[in-house]
Amino acid sequence: MNYEQFIEANVKAELLKLGFSSSIAAMATSEAIRYYRKQPASKRGKMLEDCLNQAKRWAKSAAKHKH
Repeated sequence: MNYEQFIEANVKAELLKLGFSSSIAAMATSEAIRYYRKQPASKRGKMLEDCLNQAKRWAKSAAKHKH
């Protein structure tokens, strides 16, 4: 498993655990991967946290506009 796959699996699992629908979780996970690809090196051990925060912001926004 490479790091992108690791981020994808963990971010999606966390979003589903937080109650987001699978479609929103999948789109937010894509945003997290896009964020990972654009960012320079993060503090050691913080990239997953940064990607998860980005995905949560995106998912909350998408869930708000969906209703």
